[in-house]
Amino acid sequence: MGQRGESGERPDTRSTGSVADPGFGGGEAPPPAPVARGMSYKLVRALPAVLVVLGVGYDLLTPQEFSAVPFFTAAPLVAAPLYSLGGTLLTGAAVIAAVFTVHLRFDHPLDADAITGMVTVATVAVLAVVINRLVRRSGAQLASAREIAEAAQRAVLPAPAGRIGGLDIAARYVAAQAGAFIGGDLYAVQDTPHGVRLVVGDVRGKGVSAVAAVAVVIGAFREAAEQETTPEAVAQRLERALTRETTRRGGLEAFEDFTTAVLAELPHGEQTVRIVNRGHPDPLLLYADGVLDVLVEEEPALPLGMGELGAWPDRAREAAFPPGATLLFYTDGLSEARDENGVFYDPANRLRGRTFPGPEALLDTIVEEVRRHTGGGTTDDMALLAVHRPRERPAAPRA
Repeated sequence: MGQRGESGERPDTRSTGSVADPGFGGGEAPPPAPVARGMSYKLVRALPAVLVVLGVGYDLLTPQEFSAVPFFTAAPLVAAPLYSLGGTLLTGAAVIAAVFTVHLRFDHPLDADAITGMVTVATVAVLAVVINRLVRRSGAQLASAREIAEAAQRAVLPAPAGRIGGLDIAARYVAAQAGAFIGGDLYAVQDTPHGVRLVVGDVRGKGVSAVAAVAVVIGAFREAAEQETTPEAVAQRLERALTRETTRRGGLEAFEDFTTAVLAELPHGEQTVRIVNRGHPDPLLLYADGVLDVLVEEEPALPLGMGELGAWPDRAREAAFPPGATLLFYTDGLSEARDENGVFYDPANRLRGRTFPGPEALLDTIVEEVRRHTGGGTTDDMALLAVHRPRERPAAPRA
C-alpha cells in the first residue's frame, strides 16, 4: 500500500477539460439524460383523447350493430390516474358528448341499446372521478410519507459540508429502490483536534432496524472522533456501541447484525491518511495525474458488531495523501452493481488513468456510469464519499 500504480508506470491516456484545481484535470462529461421516458409519459397522457377519436371513428365506419362503448368507457378510466380532477371531468364530458352526438348527428335511433350505452359511459365517467380523487389522496399521503422519510434521512445522515479542515468533500447516497430515502449505508465527516476524521459503512439488513443501527454508528462516531486519540480507539468505541445495541434488542437478530466500515484520519499539517478497515471495500486513492492505488487492507478484520466471534487488535494503515489527490470511499452497492450479463462495475479499473475537475465531478461521473452500466436499476443502495486535498496556492506577491 502506498506505492503508485500497479506497474509503477503512469498511464498514457488522460481526460482533458477545464481545470478547477491545478493538477486536477478535466473529467469526462456525462452524456445527456435520455428523453425516452418523458416521451412515453406524454404518449400515455394523450391516450384518453386518442380513445375518444377512435371511438367516434369506429361508430362512423362500422354497421349500426357494432358499438364503440368500450373505447368511450376506457378513456375516462385512463384519464383518472393521469389527469387532475378537471381533466378527468372534461374527459368524461367529452365521451358522453361524443356518444350523444354520434347518435343524433348520424340519425342512429335512440333505442334501448343506445340508451344503455350512454348510461354505461356516464356511469364509468362518474366512477373515473371517484378513482381520480382516491388516487390523488393516496398520492398526497405518499408524498407526505416521502417528505417525512427525507427529513429523517437529513437528521440521521446529514450531507457533509463541501469544505472541512481545508479538504474538499463530496458525498452521494443513491437508493436502489425508487422513492426510498433511507437505507443501511452511512457516511460522516468531522473536523477534530486530531485531524479530519470520517467513517463510511454499510449496515447489514434493511428497514427500521438498519436505520437504527446507522443512527447508533454515526452518533458513536461523532462522540468518539472528538475524544479518542487514535482511529483504532474510535473503531473500538463503535464496536462497543453496536454490541450494546444488539444486546438491547436481543433475540436471533442480536447475533446476526453487523456493520462493515472504514474509518480514516487525515491529520492536520500532514500529507498522510490513516485507515482502519473493518470488512469494508478498500478505498481508492486517485492521484492528480490519473494514477490510482487501491488501499488494500493487509490484515483483514471482522466487521463491527462481530466481536463475539473473535478479537484482533485494530491497526491503522498509513499512506501518503499528497496535494491534488483524492480519496474515494464507497459501499458495496458500487462494486456489486451488475449489468445485464452479470458483470460487476469495477471502480478501480473504470477510474484508473482518468482525472476529474473536483470531487463533485468524480461522484457525478460514477453515479452516471453505474446508471448506464446497470440499465438504471441497482439492487443495493450506494454511498459514495470523496475527499480531495487541494494544491497549495502560491502566496500573493507583497506590494
